[in-house]
Amino acid sequence: MTERHVLHIHFHLGYGYAGPAGPAGPSAYAGPAGPDGSVSGGHGSAPAGHGYDAELYERLIELLHGITPRTQALPPDAADCDVTGALRYFHSDPQGVAQLVRMRALALYGVDTTIGSAGNRMLAAMAADATAPGGVTHLGPEPEAIAAFLFPRPVGALHGVGPAMASLLVRHGLYTVGSVAGTPLGTLQRLLGGVQGRRIHERARGLDERPVTPRAPTRSCAADQVFARDELDPDRHRRAVLGLTEQLGARLRSEHRIARRLTLTVRYADRTTTVRTRTLPEPTAHGFALARVAYGLYESLGLQRARVRGFALRAEELQPEEYGTTQLTFDPADDRARRIESSADRARARFGAGAVLPASLAGG
Repeated sequence: MTERHVLHIHFHLGYGYAGPAGPAGPSAYAGPAGPDGSVSGGHGSAPAGHGYDAELYERLIELLHGITPRTQALPPDAADCDVTGALRYFHSDPQGVAQLVRMRALALYGVDTTIGSAGNRMLAAMAADATAPGGVTHLGPEPEAIAAFLFPRPVGALHGVGPAMASLLVRHGLYTVGSVAGTPLGTLQRLLGGVQGRRIHERARGLDERPVTPRAPTRSCAADQVFARDELDPDRHRRAVLGLTEQLGARLRSEHRIARRLTLTVRYADRTTTVRTRTLPEPTAHGFALARVAYGLYESLGLQRARVRGFALRAEELQPEEYGTTQLTFDPADDRARRIESSADRARARFGAGAVLPASLAGG
C-alpha cells in the first residue's frame, strides 16, 4: 500500500486563524482592540475588518490545484492536500512541497501560511495547530513518532472532541490522548456511544481514513470576531454572535443575495475549534431570521463555562435574492421589522456601518 502524505494548510487571511500562542501573546495576527474589547485581523497588510474575501480564497485554492488536484477546500481559511503523487512529480519530500506552497502563496498573493504534514488529515491538522505561525511541521509515519506527538496532548486537542465530550472524558479520568488510546474500545463506546466511541478510539491512536475529497469552495461570505482576551461571559458571547449576524445580513442585503445555511465556528483558548451548521427554514438575508438561527447554533454548543477566543459566522449556499421566496405571514411585527431593517440599511449606506445598531450592541 502506498504511504499517504497529507498537508493541512492555514492561510493567514486575518479573519479567524489566530495561530498558536507565541512570545508576543495569544495571536500575532490580531488587529487593534475595538470599543467592545474585541480585535479583528487584517487581510495580510490590509486594514482590519475586511472580512471574508471569497475571490482571494478561491485563487489560493486554484494555486493548490496547480500542485495537486487532490485538494479539498475548507473555507474560510484552510485546505487539505493529498500530495502523495505530487512528491514524485516535484522530486521532493512532504517538507519540500510544503515550502513550495508557502513560497507560491507569498510570492503571488502576499499570503503567509502555517502547514502541518502527516500521513492522514487528522494528524496533519493537529500538526498545523501545534506549529508556530508561518512554520511547517512534519510528523513522520513511525508509530513511535505518532505516539510521542499524540499521547501527551490534552484530550480536548484531539480532533472530533468538543468541550462537552472533553469534559465527560476528564470526569472519568481520561485527561490525555494517550489515556484515551489505552482505554478499551468497549468502555469508550459505553461512554460515548457505539459510533462515536469507535471513532475517538481510532483517532487517539492516530488513525483517520477520511480521503481528501477534491471540491471547489462553495460561494459564501463570512464575518468574525476575536476577543482581546479569553472570554467566559455568555452575554458577551451572544452579543458577538448578534454582531456577526448584523454584519452578514447587511452585507447580503447590500449585494442582493440570500443565504441557505449558516455555519458558526467557535475557537477556544486552547486553539481547538467547534463548528455547527444549520439550514435556514427558507433562504433569506433578513437579520431577525439569521439571528434566530445563529442563536440556536450558539445555544446548541452549551458554552456557559467555555473560554472562547473568538467566533466566525459564515453564510453559505448564496443565491440572488430574486430566487428566494418569503413565507406568507399574518404577523404585522414581521412586516414592521423588515421595514425598519430597510430604513436602517439606507441609513448605513449614507452614514456608515455604525449609524444604526441593535440596542444591545450600541451599549458596547
